[in-house]
Amino acid sequence: MPDAVLMLENVTRVHGSGAAAVHALDSVSLTVAAGELVAVMGPSGSGKSTLLNLCGALDSPTSGRVFIQGADVGRMRSQQLAELRRRTVGFVFQDFNLVRSLTAAENIGLPLELDGVSPSRARAAALGALEAAGLTEVADRFPGDMSGGQQQQVAVCRALIGGRRLILADEPTGSVDSATGEVIMRLLRRQIDEGAGGLLVTHESRQAAWADRIIQLRDGRIVTGPGAGSGT
Repeated sequence: MPDAVLMLENVTRVHGSGAAAVHALDSVSLTVAAGELVAVMGPSGSGKSTLLNLCGALDSPTSGRVFIQGADVGRMRSQQLAELRRRTVGFVFQDFNLVRSLTAAENIGLPLELDGVSPSRARAAALGALEAAGLTEVADRFPGDMSGGQQQQVAVCRALIGGRRLILADEPTGSVDSATGEVIMRLLRRQIDEGAGGLLVTHESRQAAWADRIIQLRDGRIVTGPGAGSGT
């Protein structure tokens, strides 16, 4: 697929060895195109988190290959992987993963500053992201002074800033109310519609309905792939 943002070719991830070996993923092949959001569903222990970690170059497959923007992740050096994660991949973690000593605007702008953008330009971009989320009032608050929903929205803004091409979201609405969840999904969907590719791990069919495609993981394998509406 020429416009593929993400490709997995027969990816297997085994933890441990011998009789204690656990196949977290087993011969998974998957392609995510630019402009496509793929929802990943499945029971606990089915391999969803392992899949996200491999797609984001946070882990390496035991066998098989992972391509991001056409580049074979397995052939990259550590510095190249760090640059890839900083510039191309946006992560939304279940536990927010915000830096407690930084304000909301500083958290959002941090990836840009790490990539050499001046603090003033990074702050301007962060404020723009907060405005798009309707959350400008928290710009100078620290995570401890924000609600869980506000923290998750800040985490989403950080994942999307800088025109990331691959968005990986792990239960991004799991700890927020339905209204905040819709705001988060609209932010994610807009980034996808502007040309990014995305994987959304969720157990909620309401959130999966925002995806273009749904895949089901069970025991480390993709077992079905029904389509889904956009949810807009």
